[in-house]
Amino acid sequence: MTKLAWAARGLSAVSGAVLLGALLVPSAAASGGMDPHPQPKKKASHPAKAKPAKPAQQAGMATPVRNEDDDRDDYHKKCSTSRDLATAAIDTLPDGPIFRVTTDRHGHAFLNDSRNPGVWVNLGILAHAPTCVTDTAASVTETLPGHLYISLLARDGVLHQATCVTSVVPFTPANLPGVCGTGFTPVQDTPV
Repeated sequence: MTKLAWAARGLSAVSGAVLLGALLVPSAAASGGMDPHPQPKKKASHPAKAKPAKPAQQAGMATPVRNEDDDRDDYHKKCSTSRDLATAAIDTLPDGPIFRVTTDRHGHAFLNDSRNPGVWVNLGILAHAPTCVTDTAASVTETLPGHLYISLLARDGVLHQATCVTSVVPFTPANLPGVCGTGFTPVQDTPV
């Protein structure tokens, strides 16, 4: 019988400890005494990648509230688009030039003249070029000299067009502003 009494006392002691632990754990967690996420957080691998510390709030100062206009401004500051490509060629001439217009993932537009391989001219050097391009188009007249028409669709839905005079001289960053006249102009009443 004494063995049974010892077993009963041991069982009641264990039950009491479990009950006491169950009562203490929620209060410790509520007071911040326990970490609800026991996994250690990774530190930034490079100091430049570390998140900046938030400045300490001054007594009585409220946290500034962001509104929809602030979010919209942040969205407009960033431009991330898919790549796009347009090609136009003067096919009436033997080995006629091929003009390529493309975008990068940040919405910048570039022009390549096949007579100047490997050179991509940033169309941002032209006056009034849109800053966030989502689509491109190119067409050319079948003569030399003629005209290259470059159309760029901006993220806001407005179409911009530049007309550049083609010649036997390939397009370069140095001569493009001179041969494209006033640069880009918005196409009136673009449906958006």
